Amino acid sequence: MLIQSFAMLQVSKLSFSYTDKAVLTHINLDLQPGEYLSIIGESGSGKSTLLKLIYGLLNPDSGSISWKDQKLLGPLYNLVPGEDFIKYQAQDYDLMPSLTAGENVGKYLSNFYPRKKQKRIRELLELVDMSEFADRKPPELSGGQQQRIALARVLAKPPELLLLDEPFSNIDNFRKNNLRRNVFSYLKDHKIACIVATHDNQDSLSFADKTMVLRKGKTMAADSPLNLYKNPPNKYTARLFGEVNEVPGEMAGIEGKKNVLVYPSELIYDEAGLVDAKVKASWFEGNHYLISAYKGRRTFYFHHAVYLAPGTPVRLSVDRQALEYRRS
Repeated sequence: MLIQSFAMLQVSKLSFSYTDKAVLTHINLDLQPGEYLSIIGESGSGKSTLLKLIYGLLNPDSGSISWKDQKLLGPLYNLVPGEDFIKYQAQDYDLMPSLTAGENVGKYLSNFYPRKKQKRIRELLELVDMSEFADRKPPELSGGQQQRIALARVLAKPPELLLLDEPFSNIDNFRKNNLRRNVFSYLKDHKIACIVATHDNQDSLSFADKTMVLRKGKTMAADSPLNLYKNPPNKYTARLFGEVNEVPGEMAGIEGKKNVLVYPSELIYDEAGLVDAKVKASWFEGNHYLISAYKGRRTFYFHHAVYLAPGTPVRLSVDRQALEYRRS
Protein backbone atom coordinates (compact mmCIF):
# COMPACT_ATOMS: atom_id res chain seq x y z
CA MET A 1 0.00 0.00 0.00
CA LEU A 2 1.40 3.40 -1.00
CA ILE A 3 4.51 1.76 -2.50
CA GLN A 4 5.65 3.31 -5.77
CA SER A 5 8.85 3.04 -7.77
CA PHE A 6 11.59 5.65 -7.53
CA ALA A 7 10.31 6.92 -4.17
CA MET A 8 12.74 9.00 -2.15
CA LEU A 9 11.59 7.39 1.11
CA GLN A 10 10.38 3.79 1.25
CA VAL A 11 9.13 2.01 4.35
CA SER A 12 8.47 -1.68 3.80
CA LYS A 13 6.79 -4.18 6.14
CA LEU A 14 7.92 -2.24 9.19
CA SER A 15 7.07 -3.73 12.59
CA PHE A 16 7.99 -2.60 16.08
CA SER A 17 7.14 -3.56 19.64
CA TYR A 18 7.94 -2.39 23.14
CA THR A 19 8.89 -5.60 25.01
CA ASP A 20 6.05 -7.99 24.02
CA LYS A 21 3.49 -5.36 23.01
CA ALA A 22 3.19 -4.80 19.26
CA VAL A 23 3.03 -1.08 18.42
CA LEU A 24 3.33 -1.19 14.61
CA THR A 25 2.69 -4.14 12.30
CA HIS A 26 3.75 -4.40 8.63
CA ILE A 27 3.65 -0.69 7.81
CA ASN A 28 4.30 0.30 4.18
CA LEU A 29 4.61 3.84 2.86
CA ASP A 30 6.53 5.91 0.36
CA LEU A 31 7.25 9.57 -0.21
CA GLN A 32 8.37 11.55 -3.24
CA PRO A 33 10.38 14.82 -3.12
CA GLY A 34 8.18 17.62 -1.80
CA GLU A 35 5.25 15.34 -0.93
CA TYR A 36 3.29 15.74 2.29
CA LEU A 37 1.94 12.65 4.04
CA SER A 38 -0.36 13.03 7.03
CA ILE A 39 -0.67 10.17 9.49
CA ILE A 40 -3.91 10.13 11.44
CA GLY A 41 -5.39 7.83 14.04
CA GLU A 42 -6.57 7.70 17.62
CA SER A 43 -4.11 8.19 20.50
CA GLY A 44 -1.90 5.14 20.89
CA SER A 45 -2.25 4.06 17.27
CA GLY A 46 1.51 4.29 16.66
CA LYS A 47 1.84 7.65 14.85
CA SER A 48 4.68 9.06 17.00
CA THR A 49 6.48 5.72 17.10
CA LEU A 50 6.49 5.58 13.30
CA LEU A 51 8.15 9.01 13.09
CA LYS A 52 10.80 7.95 15.62
CA LEU A 53 11.55 4.81 13.61
CA ILE A 54 11.95 6.77 10.38
CA TYR A 55 14.22 9.31 12.06
CA GLY A 56 16.36 6.55 13.59
CA LEU A 57 15.58 6.88 17.28
CA LEU A 58 14.25 3.31 17.47
CA ASN A 59 15.24 0.01 15.90
CA PRO A 60 12.50 -1.88 14.04
CA ASP A 61 11.80 -5.51 14.88
CA SER A 62 11.50 -6.26 11.18
CA GLY A 63 11.09 -4.54 7.85
CA SER A 64 13.18 -1.77 6.33
CA ILE A 65 13.44 1.99 5.85
CA SER A 66 15.25 3.21 2.75
CA TRP A 67 16.26 6.62 1.51
CA LYS A 68 17.09 6.89 -2.19
CA ASP A 69 17.53 3.11 -2.21
CA GLN A 70 19.98 3.22 0.71
CA LYS A 71 18.85 1.42 3.87
CA LEU A 72 18.65 3.63 6.96
CA LEU A 73 19.99 2.13 10.17
CA GLY A 74 18.73 2.76 13.69
CA PRO A 75 20.56 3.57 16.94
CA LEU A 76 22.13 0.09 17.16
CA TYR A 77 24.29 1.06 14.20
CA ASN A 78 24.60 4.84 14.51
CA LEU A 79 26.45 6.40 17.45
CA VAL A 80 24.35 9.55 17.02
CA PRO A 81 20.72 8.71 16.17
CA GLY A 82 19.14 10.44 13.20
CA GLU A 83 20.25 11.42 9.71
CA ASP A 84 21.62 14.79 8.57
CA PHE A 85 19.06 15.13 5.78
CA ILE A 86 16.11 14.43 8.11
CA LYS A 87 14.80 16.80 10.77
CA TYR A 88 12.38 15.71 13.47
CA GLN A 89 10.26 17.94 15.69
CA ALA A 90 8.77 16.07 18.62
CA GLN A 91 5.97 17.28 20.86
CA ASP A 92 8.53 18.52 23.40
CA TYR A 93 10.29 21.57 22.02
CA ASP A 94 13.74 21.17 23.66
CA LEU A 95 14.49 24.91 23.56
CA MET A 96 17.50 26.27 25.46
CA PRO A 97 16.03 28.45 28.24
CA SER A 98 19.14 30.62 28.49
CA LEU A 99 19.05 31.57 24.78
CA THR A 100 16.73 34.07 23.14
CA ALA A 101 14.15 32.94 20.60
CA GLY A 102 16.39 34.12 17.77
CA GLU A 103 19.42 32.36 19.23
CA ASN A 104 17.44 29.13 19.57
CA VAL A 105 16.42 29.33 15.90
CA GLY A 106 20.04 29.83 14.83
CA LYS A 107 21.53 27.38 17.31
CA TYR A 108 22.75 24.92 14.66
CA LEU A 109 23.68 27.48 12.00
CA SER A 110 27.34 28.22 11.31
CA ASN A 111 28.87 31.36 12.83
CA PHE A 112 31.33 31.61 9.95
CA TYR A 113 29.05 34.03 8.06
CA PRO A 114 27.31 36.03 10.80
CA ARG A 115 25.33 38.29 8.43
CA LYS A 116 24.03 35.31 6.49
CA LYS A 117 23.10 33.61 9.77
CA GLN A 118 21.19 36.63 11.05
CA LYS A 119 19.36 36.98 7.76
CA ARG A 120 18.30 33.34 7.92
CA ILE A 121 17.07 33.75 11.50
CA ARG A 122 15.01 36.79 10.53
CA GLU A 123 13.46 34.92 7.58
CA LEU A 124 12.41 32.00 9.77
CA LEU A 125 11.07 34.17 12.57
CA GLU A 126 8.97 35.98 9.98
CA LEU A 127 7.75 32.66 8.57
CA VAL A 128 6.35 31.63 11.98
CA ASP A 129 5.21 35.17 12.86
CA MET A 130 7.61 35.53 15.79
CA SER A 131 9.78 38.45 14.66
CA GLU A 132 8.71 40.71 17.53
CA PHE A 133 9.74 38.07 20.08
CA ALA A 134 13.27 37.50 18.77
CA ASP A 135 14.89 38.74 21.98
CA ARG A 136 12.59 36.91 24.39
CA LYS A 137 13.75 33.76 26.16
CA PRO A 138 11.60 30.59 26.24
CA PRO A 139 10.39 31.05 29.85
CA GLU A 140 8.91 34.38 28.72
CA LEU A 141 6.98 32.76 25.86
CA SER A 142 3.67 30.88 25.83
CA GLY A 143 3.51 27.22 24.85
CA GLY A 144 2.26 28.13 21.38
CA GLN A 145 5.05 30.68 20.89
CA GLN A 146 7.64 28.11 21.96
CA GLN A 147 6.15 25.66 19.47
CA ARG A 148 6.55 28.21 16.67
CA ILE A 149 10.20 28.83 17.64
CA ALA A 150 10.86 25.07 17.63
CA LEU A 151 9.29 24.84 14.17
CA ALA A 152 11.51 27.65 12.87
CA ARG A 153 14.60 26.03 14.38
CA VAL A 154 13.94 22.66 12.71
CA LEU A 155 13.85 24.46 9.34
CA ALA A 156 17.04 26.48 9.93
CA LYS A 157 19.20 24.01 7.99
CA PRO A 158 16.70 22.92 5.31
CA PRO A 159 16.18 19.15 5.42
CA GLU A 160 15.14 16.89 2.57
CA LEU A 161 12.62 15.21 4.86
CA LEU A 162 10.80 16.86 7.76
CA LEU A 163 9.01 14.83 10.44
CA LEU A 164 6.52 16.74 12.58
CA ASP A 165 4.59 15.39 15.55
CA GLU A 166 1.45 17.48 16.21
CA PRO A 167 3.24 20.66 15.04
CA PHE A 168 0.37 23.11 15.68
CA SER A 169 -1.24 21.55 18.74
CA ASN A 170 -0.58 24.46 21.15
CA ILE A 171 -1.06 27.34 18.72
CA ASP A 172 -4.25 29.37 19.00
CA ASN A 173 -6.71 29.24 16.10
CA PHE A 174 -6.23 32.95 15.43
CA ARG A 175 -2.68 32.25 14.19
CA LYS A 176 -2.84 28.55 13.35
CA ASN A 177 -4.52 28.72 9.94
CA ASN A 178 -2.21 31.40 8.53
CA LEU A 179 0.86 29.69 10.00
CA ARG A 180 -0.15 26.38 8.49
CA ARG A 181 -0.56 27.93 5.04
CA ASN A 182 2.82 29.67 5.29
CA VAL A 183 4.73 26.63 6.51
CA PHE A 184 3.30 24.10 4.06
CA SER A 185 3.71 26.54 1.16
CA TYR A 186 7.34 27.01 2.21
CA LEU A 187 7.91 23.24 2.24
CA LYS A 188 6.35 22.86 -1.22
CA ASP A 189 8.36 25.75 -2.64
CA HIS A 190 11.61 24.21 -1.35
CA LYS A 191 10.69 20.61 -2.31
CA ILE A 192 10.95 19.45 1.31
CA ALA A 193 9.10 16.18 1.86
CA CYS A 194 7.05 16.12 5.04
CA ILE A 195 5.36 13.58 7.28
CA VAL A 196 3.01 14.91 9.94
CA ALA A 197 1.43 12.92 12.75
CA THR A 198 -1.73 14.81 13.60
CA HIS A 199 -5.20 14.81 15.14
CA ASP A 200 -6.15 17.97 13.25
CA ASN A 201 -8.42 17.63 10.21
CA GLN A 202 -7.03 20.83 8.70
CA ASP A 203 -3.57 19.21 8.59
CA SER A 204 -4.84 15.98 7.05
CA LEU A 205 -7.53 17.30 4.69
CA SER A 206 -6.46 20.75 3.54
CA PHE A 207 -2.74 20.36 2.91
CA ALA A 208 -1.67 16.69 2.68
CA ASP A 209 -1.04 15.01 -0.66
CA LYS A 210 -1.92 11.66 0.87
CA THR A 211 -3.06 10.31 4.20
CA MET A 212 -2.41 7.12 6.11
CA VAL A 213 -4.85 5.93 8.77
CA LEU A 214 -3.44 3.92 11.67
CA ARG A 215 -5.35 1.90 14.24
CA LYS A 216 -3.62 -0.19 16.89
CA GLY A 217 -0.44 -0.09 14.85
CA LYS A 218 -1.98 -1.31 11.61
CA THR A 219 -2.79 0.54 8.40
CA MET A 220 -6.56 0.88 8.10
CA ALA A 221 -6.51 2.99 4.94
CA ALA A 222 -4.12 4.93 2.70
CA ASP A 223 -5.18 7.28 -0.08
CA SER A 224 -5.56 10.92 -0.95
CA PRO A 225 -7.41 12.92 1.74
CA LEU A 226 -10.19 13.65 -0.77
CA ASN A 227 -10.77 9.97 -1.56
CA LEU A 228 -10.68 8.97 2.11
CA TYR A 229 -13.21 11.63 3.03
CA LYS A 230 -15.52 10.98 0.09
CA ASN A 231 -15.41 7.19 0.35
CA PRO A 232 -14.15 6.15 3.80
CA PRO A 233 -13.51 2.40 3.75
CA ASN A 234 -14.67 1.97 7.36
CA LYS A 235 -16.39 3.83 10.19
CA TYR A 236 -13.12 4.27 12.09
CA THR A 237 -11.62 6.26 9.20
CA ALA A 238 -14.77 8.36 8.75
CA ARG A 239 -14.89 9.26 12.46
CA LEU A 240 -11.39 10.71 12.31
CA PHE A 241 -12.88 13.47 10.12
CA GLY A 242 -15.69 14.17 12.62
CA GLU A 243 -18.96 12.62 13.72
CA VAL A 244 -20.48 10.07 11.36
CA ASN A 245 -23.71 8.09 11.12
CA GLU A 246 -24.09 4.48 10.10
CA VAL A 247 -27.55 4.16 8.55
CA PRO A 248 -29.37 1.32 6.76
CA GLY A 249 -28.79 1.20 3.02
CA GLU A 250 -32.48 1.62 2.20
CA MET A 251 -32.56 4.86 4.18
CA ALA A 252 -29.80 6.17 1.91
CA GLY A 253 -31.50 4.83 -1.20
CA ILE A 254 -28.80 2.24 -1.81
CA GLU A 255 -30.33 -1.18 -2.32
CA GLY A 256 -28.41 -4.29 -1.37
CA LYS A 257 -26.14 -2.52 1.12
CA LYS A 258 -26.67 -3.19 4.80
CA ASN A 259 -25.16 0.05 6.15
CA VAL A 260 -23.93 3.32 4.68
CA LEU A 261 -21.68 5.94 6.32
CA VAL A 262 -23.33 9.37 6.30
CA TYR A 263 -21.84 12.62 7.61
CA PRO A 264 -24.01 14.99 9.73
CA SER A 265 -24.31 17.41 6.81
CA GLU A 266 -25.97 14.60 4.80
CA LEU A 267 -28.61 13.73 7.38
CA ILE A 268 -31.59 16.11 7.52
CA TYR A 269 -34.57 16.92 9.70
CA ASP A 270 -37.42 15.93 7.41
CA GLU A 271 -41.11 15.52 8.29
CA ALA A 272 -41.28 12.69 5.76
CA GLY A 273 -38.16 11.02 7.15
CA LEU A 274 -37.92 7.28 7.72
CA VAL A 275 -36.49 7.47 11.26
CA ASP A 276 -38.30 8.80 14.35
CA ALA A 277 -35.92 10.05 17.02
CA LYS A 278 -35.66 12.48 19.92
CA VAL A 279 -33.12 15.24 20.34
CA LYS A 280 -30.49 14.63 23.00
CA ALA A 281 -28.35 17.79 22.68
CA SER A 282 -27.55 20.74 20.40
CA TRP A 283 -24.14 22.40 19.95
CA PHE A 284 -23.64 25.73 18.18
CA GLU A 285 -20.92 25.48 15.51
CA GLY A 286 -21.15 28.86 13.81
CA ASN A 287 -23.37 28.66 10.74
CA HIS A 288 -25.34 25.69 12.10
CA TYR A 289 -26.02 23.52 15.15
CA LEU A 290 -24.74 19.99 15.48
CA ILE A 291 -27.68 17.99 16.83
CA SER A 292 -27.51 14.58 18.44
CA ALA A 293 -30.70 12.55 18.47
CA TYR A 294 -31.42 9.04 19.64
CA LYS A 295 -33.69 6.16 18.85
CA GLY A 296 -33.28 3.30 21.26
CA ARG A 297 -29.54 2.74 21.62
CA ARG A 298 -28.67 4.34 18.28
CA THR A 299 -27.43 7.94 18.13
CA PHE A 300 -27.72 10.14 15.04
CA TYR A 301 -25.84 13.38 14.31
CA PHE A 302 -27.15 15.99 11.91
CA HIS A 303 -26.80 19.70 11.13
CA HIS A 304 -29.70 22.10 11.63
CA ALA A 305 -30.08 25.86 11.23
CA VAL A 306 -31.63 26.48 14.66
CA TYR A 307 -31.32 25.15 18.19
CA LEU A 308 -33.49 22.14 19.05
CA ALA A 309 -34.30 21.51 22.70
CA PRO A 310 -33.63 18.12 24.31
CA GLY A 311 -36.64 15.84 23.93
CA THR A 312 -37.81 17.44 20.67
CA PRO A 313 -39.19 14.71 18.37
CA VAL A 314 -37.59 14.68 14.90
CA ARG A 315 -37.88 12.62 11.75
CA LEU A 316 -34.66 12.07 9.85
CA SER A 317 -33.78 11.18 6.28
CA VAL A 318 -30.62 11.11 4.19
CA ASP A 319 -30.01 13.99 1.80
CA ARG A 320 -29.45 11.66 -1.14
CA GLN A 321 -28.32 14.42 -3.47
CA ALA A 322 -25.59 15.49 -1.01
CA LEU A 323 -24.57 11.87 -0.46
CA GLU A 324 -24.34 11.16 -4.18
CA TYR A 325 -22.34 14.34 -4.75
CA ARG A 326 -19.86 13.43 -2.02
CA ARG A 327 -19.43 9.86 -3.24
CA SER A 328 -19.12 10.80 -6.93
